Amino acid sequence: MILIALYPGRLLDNIGRVLAPAKMLALAILGVATLLWPAGSPIPASNTYQEIPFSNGFVNGYLTMDTLGAMVFGIVIVNAARSRGVESSVLLTRYAMYAGLIAGFCLTLVYLSLFKLGEVSGTLIPTAQNGAAILHVYVQNTFGNYGSFLLAVLIFLACIGTAVGLTCACAEFFSRYLPLSYRTLVLSLGLFSMLVSNLGLSHLIAFSIPVLTAIYPPCITLILLSFTNRWWNNFTRILAPAMLVSLVFGILDAVKASEYLVHLFPTWAQYLPLAEQGLAWLMPTLLSVMVFAIYDRIIGSTKIPKHEVQQEQL
Repeated sequence: MILIALYPGRLLDNIGRVLAPAKMLALAILGVATLLWPAGSPIPASNTYQEIPFSNGFVNGYLTMDTLGAMVFGIVIVNAARSRGVESSVLLTRYAMYAGLIAGFCLTLVYLSLFKLGEVSGTLIPTAQNGAAILHVYVQNTFGNYGSFLLAVLIFLACIGTAVGLTCACAEFFSRYLPLSYRTLVLSLGLFSMLVSNLGLSHLIAFSIPVLTAIYPPCITLILLSFTNRWWNNFTRILAPAMLVSLVFGILDAVKASEYLVHLFPTWAQYLPLAEQGLAWLMPTLLSVMVFAIYDRIIGSTKIPKHEVQQEQL
Protein backbone atom coordinates (compact mmCIF):
# COMPACT_ATOMS: atom_id res chain seq x y z
CA MET A 1 0.00 0.00 0.00
CA ILE A 2 2.77 2.42 0.96
CA LEU A 3 4.75 1.65 -2.20
CA ILE A 4 1.75 2.39 -4.42
CA ALA A 5 0.89 5.58 -2.52
CA LEU A 6 4.45 6.87 -2.87
CA TYR A 7 3.92 7.24 -6.61
CA PRO A 8 0.55 8.99 -7.05
CA GLY A 9 1.26 9.65 -10.72
CA ARG A 10 1.00 5.91 -11.35
CA LEU A 11 -2.21 5.55 -9.35
CA LEU A 12 -4.37 5.13 -12.44
CA ASP A 13 -2.12 2.38 -13.80
CA ASN A 14 -1.75 0.54 -10.50
CA ILE A 15 -5.36 0.67 -9.34
CA GLY A 16 -7.54 1.63 -12.27
CA ARG A 17 -6.20 -0.99 -14.66
CA VAL A 18 -5.33 -3.85 -12.34
CA LEU A 19 -6.78 -3.75 -8.84
CA ALA A 20 -10.15 -2.19 -9.62
CA PRO A 21 -11.20 -4.76 -12.27
CA ALA A 22 -10.01 -7.60 -10.03
CA LYS A 23 -11.98 -6.17 -7.11
CA MET A 24 -15.13 -5.82 -9.19
CA LEU A 25 -14.77 -9.41 -10.38
CA ALA A 26 -14.37 -10.71 -6.83
CA LEU A 27 -17.37 -8.71 -5.60
CA ALA A 28 -19.43 -9.92 -8.56
CA ILE A 29 -18.61 -13.54 -7.67
CA LEU A 30 -19.73 -12.96 -4.09
CA GLY A 31 -22.90 -11.14 -5.15
CA VAL A 32 -23.94 -13.82 -7.64
CA ALA A 33 -23.18 -16.56 -5.12
CA THR A 34 -25.41 -14.83 -2.58
CA LEU A 35 -28.34 -14.93 -4.99
CA LEU A 36 -27.76 -18.44 -6.37
CA TRP A 37 -26.63 -20.29 -3.25
CA PRO A 38 -28.26 -18.90 -0.11
CA ALA A 39 -26.84 -20.63 2.94
CA GLY A 40 -29.88 -20.53 5.19
CA SER A 41 -33.37 -19.20 5.69
CA PRO A 42 -34.27 -15.54 6.17
CA ILE A 43 -34.07 -14.31 9.74
CA PRO A 44 -36.22 -11.58 11.33
CA ALA A 45 -34.73 -8.17 11.90
CA SER A 46 -33.48 -7.27 15.36
CA ASN A 47 -35.75 -5.30 17.67
CA THR A 48 -34.00 -2.00 17.04
CA TYR A 49 -34.45 -2.34 13.29
CA GLN A 50 -38.06 -3.37 13.70
CA GLU A 51 -38.85 -0.30 15.80
CA ILE A 52 -36.80 2.46 14.15
CA PRO A 53 -35.25 0.97 11.00
CA PHE A 54 -34.46 4.17 9.11
CA SER A 55 -32.59 6.03 11.83
CA ASN A 56 -30.68 2.91 12.88
CA GLY A 57 -29.67 2.20 9.32
CA PHE A 58 -28.78 5.85 8.78
CA VAL A 59 -26.56 6.13 11.85
CA ASN A 60 -24.93 2.72 11.37
CA GLY A 61 -24.25 3.78 7.80
CA TYR A 62 -21.63 6.13 9.24
CA LEU A 63 -19.40 3.06 9.64
CA THR A 64 -19.14 2.63 5.87
CA MET A 65 -17.34 6.01 5.75
CA ASP A 66 -18.47 6.37 2.14
CA THR A 67 -19.29 10.04 2.62
CA LEU A 68 -15.89 10.81 4.12
CA GLY A 69 -14.20 8.81 1.39
CA ALA A 70 -16.10 10.62 -1.33
CA MET A 71 -15.06 14.00 0.04
CA VAL A 72 -11.35 13.19 -0.14
CA PHE A 73 -11.38 10.94 -3.19
CA GLY A 74 -12.21 13.93 -5.34
CA ILE A 75 -8.56 14.93 -5.02
CA VAL A 76 -7.46 11.48 -6.15
CA ILE A 77 -9.77 11.51 -9.17
CA VAL A 78 -8.67 14.98 -10.23
CA ASN A 79 -4.98 14.10 -9.88
CA ALA A 80 -5.46 10.88 -11.85
CA ALA A 81 -7.15 12.81 -14.65
CA ARG A 82 -4.44 15.47 -14.64
CA SER A 83 -1.78 12.79 -14.90
CA ARG A 84 -3.37 11.96 -18.25
CA GLY A 85 -3.11 15.54 -19.46
CA VAL A 86 -6.62 16.73 -18.58
CA GLU A 87 -6.43 20.33 -17.34
CA SER A 88 -9.83 21.78 -18.27
CA SER A 89 -11.92 22.45 -15.16
CA VAL A 90 -15.06 21.52 -17.10
CA LEU A 91 -13.64 18.14 -18.06
CA LEU A 92 -12.28 17.52 -14.57
CA THR A 93 -15.72 18.21 -13.09
CA ARG A 94 -17.38 16.00 -15.68
CA TYR A 95 -15.03 13.08 -15.06
CA ALA A 96 -15.43 13.44 -11.29
CA MET A 97 -19.22 13.32 -11.72
CA TYR A 98 -18.98 10.25 -13.93
CA ALA A 99 -16.74 8.55 -11.38
CA GLY A 100 -19.16 9.42 -8.58
CA LEU A 101 -22.18 8.07 -10.45
CA ILE A 102 -20.40 4.83 -11.36
CA ALA A 103 -19.15 4.39 -7.80
CA GLY A 104 -22.61 5.07 -6.38
CA PHE A 105 -24.24 2.53 -8.67
CA CYS A 106 -21.64 -0.15 -7.94
CA LEU A 107 -21.78 0.47 -4.19
CA THR A 108 -25.56 0.10 -4.30
CA LEU A 109 -25.18 -3.34 -5.87
CA VAL A 110 -22.54 -4.32 -3.31
CA TYR A 111 -24.68 -3.27 -0.35
CA LEU A 112 -27.78 -4.97 -1.73
CA SER A 113 -25.85 -8.22 -2.08
CA LEU A 114 -24.48 -7.87 1.46
CA PHE A 115 -27.99 -7.20 2.78
CA LYS A 116 -29.16 -10.39 1.11
CA LEU A 117 -26.16 -12.34 2.41
CA GLY A 118 -26.78 -11.20 5.97
CA GLU A 119 -30.48 -11.97 5.75
CA VAL A 120 -30.07 -15.57 4.60
CA SER A 121 -26.82 -16.42 6.41
CA GLY A 122 -27.42 -15.14 9.92
CA THR A 123 -28.65 -18.57 11.02
CA LEU A 124 -25.19 -20.03 10.36
CA ILE A 125 -23.69 -18.08 13.26
CA PRO A 126 -26.40 -16.59 15.50
CA THR A 127 -23.84 -15.22 17.99
CA ALA A 128 -21.85 -13.21 15.43
CA GLN A 129 -20.54 -9.94 16.83
CA ASN A 130 -20.19 -8.27 13.44
CA GLY A 131 -20.86 -8.80 9.76
CA ALA A 132 -17.34 -10.02 9.05
CA ALA A 133 -18.00 -13.19 11.06
CA ILE A 134 -21.15 -13.91 9.04
CA LEU A 135 -19.32 -13.25 5.79
CA HIS A 136 -16.51 -15.62 6.77
CA VAL A 137 -18.89 -18.43 7.68
CA TYR A 138 -20.86 -17.95 4.46
CA VAL A 139 -17.89 -18.20 2.11
CA GLN A 140 -16.62 -21.28 3.94
CA ASN A 141 -20.05 -22.87 3.75
CA THR A 142 -20.46 -22.04 0.06
CA PHE A 143 -16.95 -22.43 -1.35
CA GLY A 144 -15.51 -24.95 1.09
CA ASN A 145 -11.82 -24.79 1.92
CA TYR A 146 -11.28 -22.19 -0.79
CA GLY A 147 -13.72 -19.83 0.91
CA SER A 148 -11.20 -18.32 3.30
CA PHE A 149 -8.76 -17.71 0.46
CA LEU A 150 -11.48 -16.07 -1.63
CA LEU A 151 -12.50 -13.87 1.29
CA ALA A 152 -8.89 -12.86 1.96
CA VAL A 153 -8.44 -11.87 -1.69
CA LEU A 154 -11.76 -10.04 -1.69
CA ILE A 155 -10.98 -8.03 1.45
CA PHE A 156 -7.48 -7.22 0.21
CA LEU A 157 -8.75 -5.97 -3.14
CA ALA A 158 -11.63 -4.08 -1.55
CA CYS A 159 -9.42 -2.32 0.98
CA ILE A 160 -6.22 -1.64 -0.92
CA GLY A 161 -7.80 0.88 -3.28
CA THR A 162 -9.44 2.77 -0.44
CA ALA A 163 -6.29 2.67 1.67
CA VAL A 164 -4.10 3.95 -1.15
CA GLY A 165 -6.55 6.64 -2.18
CA LEU A 166 -7.04 7.97 1.34
CA THR A 167 -3.32 7.87 2.05
CA CYS A 168 -2.56 9.83 -1.11
CA ALA A 169 -5.31 12.37 -0.45
CA CYS A 170 -4.36 12.92 3.20
CA ALA A 171 -0.63 13.12 2.48
CA GLU A 172 -1.15 15.60 -0.33
CA PHE A 173 -3.46 17.76 1.78
CA PHE A 174 -1.32 17.90 4.91
CA SER A 175 1.90 18.39 2.94
CA ARG A 176 0.55 21.83 2.04
CA TYR A 177 0.17 22.92 5.66
CA LEU A 178 2.77 20.92 7.59
CA PRO A 179 6.56 21.12 7.30
CA LEU A 180 6.64 17.50 6.15
CA SER A 181 7.16 16.09 2.69
CA TYR A 182 4.60 14.00 0.84
CA ARG A 183 6.80 10.90 1.15
CA THR A 184 7.23 11.35 4.91
CA LEU A 185 3.49 11.70 5.42
CA VAL A 186 2.76 8.61 3.33
CA LEU A 187 5.18 6.55 5.41
CA SER A 188 3.81 7.94 8.68
CA LEU A 189 0.18 7.35 7.73
CA GLY A 190 0.95 3.87 6.45
CA LEU A 191 2.77 2.81 9.61
CA PHE A 192 0.07 4.30 11.84
CA SER A 193 -2.63 2.46 9.87
CA MET A 194 -0.79 -0.84 10.22
CA LEU A 195 -0.59 -0.42 13.98
CA VAL A 196 -4.25 0.52 14.37
CA SER A 197 -5.43 -2.31 12.11
CA ASN A 198 -4.12 -4.86 14.61
CA LEU A 199 -6.68 -3.80 17.21
CA GLY A 200 -9.27 -6.09 15.63
CA LEU A 201 -12.54 -5.26 13.89
CA SER A 202 -14.74 -5.16 17.00
CA HIS A 203 -12.38 -2.77 18.80
CA LEU A 204 -12.05 -0.62 15.69
CA ILE A 205 -15.83 -0.37 15.41
CA ALA A 206 -16.17 0.52 19.09
CA PHE A 207 -13.55 3.25 18.67
CA SER A 208 -14.88 4.49 15.34
CA ILE A 209 -18.55 4.88 16.26
CA PRO A 210 -18.21 7.96 18.52
CA VAL A 211 -15.64 9.56 16.22
CA LEU A 212 -17.77 9.09 13.12
CA THR A 213 -20.91 10.11 14.99
CA ALA A 214 -19.24 13.44 15.78
CA ILE A 215 -17.77 14.26 12.37
CA TYR A 216 -20.46 12.90 10.07
CA PRO A 217 -23.12 15.58 10.82
CA PRO A 218 -20.96 18.52 9.62
CA CYS A 219 -19.90 16.49 6.58
CA ILE A 220 -23.52 15.75 5.68
CA THR A 221 -24.39 19.39 6.28
CA LEU A 222 -21.57 20.54 4.02
CA ILE A 223 -22.58 18.22 1.20
CA LEU A 224 -26.29 19.06 1.32
CA LEU A 225 -25.78 22.80 1.62
CA SER A 226 -23.28 22.80 -1.24
CA PHE A 227 -26.22 22.20 -3.57
CA THR A 228 -27.80 25.45 -2.36
CA ASN A 229 -24.74 27.62 -2.94
CA ARG A 230 -26.52 29.92 -5.40
CA TRP A 231 -29.55 30.45 -3.20
CA TRP A 232 -27.84 32.82 -0.79
CA ASN A 233 -26.32 36.27 -0.93
CA ASN A 234 -23.40 35.05 1.14
CA PHE A 235 -23.05 31.27 1.34
CA THR A 236 -20.65 31.45 4.30
CA ARG A 237 -23.36 33.01 6.46
CA ILE A 238 -25.39 29.83 6.08
CA LEU A 239 -22.68 27.18 5.94
CA ALA A 240 -20.44 28.19 8.84
CA PRO A 241 -23.08 28.33 11.61
CA ALA A 242 -24.86 25.24 10.30
CA MET A 243 -21.65 23.20 10.35
CA LEU A 244 -20.76 24.51 13.80
CA VAL A 245 -24.17 23.60 15.21
CA SER A 246 -24.11 20.17 13.59
CA LEU A 247 -20.64 19.52 15.02
CA VAL A 248 -21.61 20.58 18.55
CA PHE A 249 -24.72 18.40 18.63
CA GLY A 250 -22.89 15.65 16.77
CA ILE A 251 -20.40 15.57 19.64
CA LEU A 252 -23.32 15.11 22.02
CA ASP A 253 -24.49 12.13 19.98
CA ALA A 254 -20.93 10.81 20.01
CA VAL A 255 -20.75 11.04 23.80
CA LYS A 256 -23.98 9.10 24.03
CA ALA A 257 -22.73 6.47 21.56
CA SER A 258 -19.46 5.88 23.44
CA GLU A 259 -19.56 3.27 26.17
CA TYR A 260 -16.71 5.08 27.92
CA LEU A 261 -18.18 8.60 27.77
CA VAL A 262 -21.90 7.94 28.06
CA HIS A 263 -21.85 8.99 31.73
CA LEU A 264 -20.92 12.51 30.55
CA PHE A 265 -24.03 12.79 28.39
CA PRO A 266 -26.08 15.71 29.79
CA THR A 267 -29.58 14.92 30.96
CA TRP A 268 -31.18 17.78 29.05
CA ALA A 269 -29.81 16.47 25.75
CA GLN A 270 -31.98 13.37 25.90
CA TYR A 271 -35.05 15.56 25.44
CA LEU A 272 -33.83 16.93 22.12
CA PRO A 273 -35.85 15.90 19.06
CA LEU A 274 -34.59 12.61 17.58
CA ALA A 275 -32.04 12.20 20.39
CA GLU A 276 -33.17 8.62 20.96
CA GLN A 277 -32.39 7.85 17.33
CA GLY A 278 -28.89 9.35 17.49
CA LEU A 279 -29.92 12.31 15.32
CA ALA A 280 -30.03 15.08 17.90
CA TRP A 281 -28.00 17.27 15.54
CA LEU A 282 -30.61 17.31 12.77
CA MET A 283 -33.28 19.67 14.09
CA PRO A 284 -30.86 22.26 15.57
CA THR A 285 -28.98 22.30 12.26
CA LEU A 286 -32.17 22.83 10.28
CA LEU A 287 -33.17 25.59 12.70
CA SER A 288 -29.81 27.33 12.29
CA VAL A 289 -30.15 27.18 8.51
CA MET A 290 -33.60 28.77 8.72
CA VAL A 291 -32.45 31.51 11.12
CA PHE A 292 -29.38 32.45 9.12
CA ALA A 293 -31.28 32.20 5.86
CA ILE A 294 -33.57 34.94 7.16
CA TYR A 295 -30.53 36.89 8.34
CA ASP A 296 -28.94 36.50 4.90
CA ARG A 297 -32.06 37.86 3.22
CA ILE A 298 -32.23 40.83 5.59
CA ILE A 299 -28.56 41.79 5.30
CA GLY A 300 -28.42 41.14 1.58
CA SER A 301 -25.33 40.93 -0.56
CA THR A 302 -22.02 42.23 0.74
CA LYS A 303 -20.70 42.85 -2.75
CA ILE A 304 -19.81 46.44 -3.64
CA PRO A 305 -22.01 47.78 -6.45
CA LYS A 306 -20.26 47.92 -9.79
CA HIS A 307 -20.66 51.69 -10.21
CA GLU A 308 -19.06 52.30 -6.80
CA VAL A 309 -16.10 50.14 -7.77
CA GLN A 310 -15.66 52.16 -10.96
CA GLN A 311 -15.82 55.44 -9.02
CA GLU A 312 -13.17 54.23 -6.56
CA GLN A 313 -10.92 53.23 -9.44
CA LEU A 314 -11.28 56.72 -10.94
